[in-house]
Amino acid sequence: MKFTHTFDEIISTENLLAAWSEFVRGKRKRRDVQEFQLLLMEHILSLRNDLCNKNYLHNPYQHFKVFEPKERDIHKATVRDRLLHRAIYRVLYPFFDQTFIYDSYSCRLEKGTHRALNRFRSLAAWVCNGNRRTCFVLKCDIRKFFANIDHAVLLNILARSIPDTDIFWLLKEIIGSFNPGTVGKGLPLGNLTSQLFVNIYMNEFDRFVKHTLNEKHYIRYADDFVIFSQNKNYLTLLIPRISNFLYEKLHLKLHPDKIFIKTIVSGVDFLGWVHFPVHRVLRTTTKRRMLARVNEQNISSYFGLLKHGNTKKLQCTLSTIFDIPHGF
Repeated sequence: MKFTHTFDEIISTENLLAAWSEFVRGKRKRRDVQEFQLLLMEHILSLRNDLCNKNYLHNPYQHFKVFEPKERDIHKATVRDRLLHRAIYRVLYPFFDQTFIYDSYSCRLEKGTHRALNRFRSLAAWVCNGNRRTCFVLKCDIRKFFANIDHAVLLNILARSIPDTDIFWLLKEIIGSFNPGTVGKGLPLGNLTSQLFVNIYMNEFDRFVKHTLNEKHYIRYADDFVIFSQNKNYLTLLIPRISNFLYEKLHLKLHPDKIFIKTIVSGVDFLGWVHFPVHRVLRTTTKRRMLARVNEQNISSYFGLLKHGNTKKLQCTLSTIFDIPHGF
């Protein structure tokens, strides 16, 4: 399947304005956004002119660290560049999303964490066969995922679907704008386009799992993935095949300390929850982090999170702390 949209569609004034309307939501109070909006049409026409003439160059990133849930390096692009990222995303996402497998849940419309958790529950129940069989789960994640995305491999994957040389030039400029360490490797966590690019990249792995390994009971969320089976030895034998594909085809490595095979009965840690046959509970570190950060402004959001698992005791604790009626 080939991408049929054109470069002119991506850089059209209409698409750039629509991208701005989406980008600015929730950001109107930020100083850099306000400064850009003061001369919005002038900035958009200047950006479009640079793109038309192939004079566009991505600006340097602003680097900072965040420490929740763990230390991460964030690289923030300028408003001008983020606007372009949004314009590209608006056109590319609908095409590539239809090529992704059903059980890829990260950064996709009508997917996300909660649907991944529910899918985990349904697949576990299916493999357990009504608790009549033992269900084993192979859980893995990829070491330094975003930092090790290979630019050449990604561009080769994109080239298979995108024949327009002007679009390819633009994607190459966006991808190549980030080289914090090893030249030709890494995508910035702060870019909207990065979310799409990593799904396109990992779709190669998803298809290997589904069509070469013939795994029906598989879920991936970003760089975390699980495979369900009634046979522990079978899952053990999958590990080197998975590792070889990731390394040879995508230049990625499994995190050696985060590969395990457990039964559902013993509890499987996935996406912040520990899953059991008929219930799930918050991971201890997730609970501690939530208790450290909860306040009157975000308490309703946390109650929304807690409703997705067995957290009655924790909900009661929070209700008491914030003097909220039970069942909030």
